[in-house]
Amino acid sequence: MPVPVAYLAIVLIWSTTPLAIQWSTQGAGFAFAVLARMLIGVVVAALLVAAWRIGLPLHARARRAYLVGGLGLFGSMALTYWAARYVHSGLVSVLFGLSPLMAGGLAALCLGERALTPLKLVGMLLGALGLAVIFIHGDSLGGEYALAGLLVLLLAVFIYSGSLVWLKRIGDDSPPLATTVGTLLVSLPLFTLLWAATDGQLPALVPLRSAGAIVYLGVFGSVIGFALYYYVIQHLEASKVALITLITPVLALLLGHLFNGETIGWRLWLGSGLILFGLTVHQANALISLCLSPRPARSLG
Repeated sequence: MPVPVAYLAIVLIWSTTPLAIQWSTQGAGFAFAVLARMLIGVVVAALLVAAWRIGLPLHARARRAYLVGGLGLFGSMALTYWAARYVHSGLVSVLFGLSPLMAGGLAALCLGERALTPLKLVGMLLGALGLAVIFIHGDSLGGEYALAGLLVLLLAVFIYSGSLVWLKRIGDDSPPLATTVGTLLVSLPLFTLLWAATDGQLPALVPLRSAGAIVYLGVFGSVIGFALYYYVIQHLEASKVALITLITPVLALLLGHLFNGETIGWRLWLGSGLILFGLTVHQANALISLCLSPRPARSLG
C-alpha cells in the first residue's frame, strides 16, 4: 500500500475514534468497553494473519516490539477510556495532538534526532500556552471531573509518545499485522485484569450505539488502524508519524459537535488553535518534507 494512502486512512480512523470511545462506554463501562474492543481486535487480526499466512515472528526484536507496543497500548488506552467519560470527545484528540511535541523531545534524547531548534521551542511554547488556556477554563470542558480527565489524558499522551519513540528505536521490520497481533496479545491480559479489578461483571444490556462503537473500534481502531500505524512508522520518521495528530483534532472536534452535541466555546477553540498552531510551527520542516515526498509507484501486477 502506498504510504500516503495508509497515512490518510489513519487520519480518518483516528478522527472518529474519540467519539466512538465515548459512545462505547455509555451503558457498558469503560473497562468492559476497552476489553471488548481488544478481544474483537485480536480475534480479527489473528484470523487475517492465519488467512494470509503472514506468520508471527518471534525473534528478539519482534518480541521487544510486542512488549513495548502492548504496554504502551494498555497504558494509553486504559487512561484514555477512563478520561473520555469526563471531557469532550474532540478534546481527547486535541490533547493527543500534543504527542509530536513530546515525541520530538523524547526522540532527540533517545534516537539522536535533530536537537531542538528555536522554531521547535516556539512551537512548544505555543502548545503549552494553548494547553494552559484549556486548563484555566476547565468549566467549559464538559464534566465535573474534567480537569482530572485532562491530567489523565496528558499521562496517556506521554505513554503513547514514549512507546512510539521506543518502537522506532527497536526498529522491528515484522509485518505490520503481525505486530498488531503481538501487541494485542500482550495487552489483552492487562485489560482483563483492569476489568476484573474495576467491575468484573458483564453489563445486562449494551445499547445498540455502544455495541456498534465497540465493534467499529475493535475492527478499525484496533486492527486496521494499528496495522496501518505500524506500517507507517516503518517508513517514516517518528516526528512525521506524529503529524497525524496535527490533522485529526479539528475533525474530531467537528464530529463531536455534529453527532454528540458538544459545545465548542471560543476558549476551547482558542486553546485548540494555539496547540495546533504550535504543532505546525514545531513540525514545519517535517510537514513540508511529508508533502513533497514522492509517492511510491503503483504496481501493475
